[in-house]
Amino acid sequence: MTLKQVVSALSLCFLSWPALAQTAGEPVPQPAAAAPTTEDGEPVPQTILVSGSRPGPGLWKVSKGDHVMWVFGTYSPVPIKMEWRSRDVEKKIAESQEYLKPPGSGISVGWGAVTALPFLMGVKKNPDGAELKDLLPPDVYARWKPLKQVYFGDDNGIERERPSFVAAELSSRALRQAGLTNSNEITKTIEKLVDKHNVKIVDATVQVKIKDPGQAVRDFKKSAMDDVPCLAKTIDRLDGDLVAMRARANAWAVGEYEDIRKLDYGERAACRQAVLSSSLAKNQPELQTLNERALASWVAAAEKALATNTSTFAVVHIKEILDPKGVIATLQSKGYTVEPPK
Repeated sequence: MTLKQVVSALSLCFLSWPALAQTAGEPVPQPAAAAPTTEDGEPVPQTILVSGSRPGPGLWKVSKGDHVMWVFGTYSPVPIKMEWRSRDVEKKIAESQEYLKPPGSGISVGWGAVTALPFLMGVKKNPDGAELKDLLPPDVYARWKPLKQVYFGDDNGIERERPSFVAAELSSRALRQAGLTNSNEITKTIEKLVDKHNVKIVDATVQVKIKDPGQAVRDFKKSAMDDVPCLAKTIDRLDGDLVAMRARANAWAVGEYEDIRKLDYGERAACRQAVLSSSLAKNQPELQTLNERALASWVAAAEKALATNTSTFAVVHIKEILDPKGVIATLQSKGYTVEPPK
């Protein structure tokens, strides 16, 4: 295992579980059919052209005086290999002096990661050999079994993994089979345009350094986590929302936000709480407020950009834009003018 793989493993352990968003109060659709594929089994690319008469994901305008920040709201999941283009986005990027990357957080282990190498084996496993049937409530385990058969087949090793790791892999496989992905291809497209127009990049990501990666892994392997709700809420979502997810991805691509506005992101909160219940978060208290500090760091960077630049281009997840307590609402409360897409 390389140093890079160590960092990725630690990040997965302690910070980042993919989360599927949940819509409140909508009917449960039937399970999604498999995505269309080509003769060689590859998913058929889904092209969404955002140009001309189609409004596309509109840009929010945050301003004070004659200084403006254009905010693009990303969304996931989206169709695999979706092609996305917007002339208006490129125009605004070309006119801007800075590009502010999305709010983010991460961990740093430095060369101390080498000390974790001997202990990474079995890092996903439950302590004391526990299996999912021992951890999940009977009704949740009964709902897990058919999903396990669909997405993992006869791989019984998954039964010995921690619920949060199972949730991550289950989400990934279910989305992939439905022709969807949580990857950040849209952001990558935007960053290619940023490079094309030589726009300065500002990154407000907050990093936390693990003090002793080897000890952190040893502690993690033998400690419990409150991660059953993370898997339970993931199962709730996969029981019936894959069709609606694809519909919302297409709605996002043409600037229709009403269904997206209803999302409550219940899994994300449950899986984040699982991380906060881990031994690492207990041993490094700064992780308890990492999400809040990441958002505050982004707001500070946005204020600096608005004070310095005539035009700034920024990317934020649509959740943070629509959230009445999100980063855009925070800027509005500080006296900035916020205008939604026209």
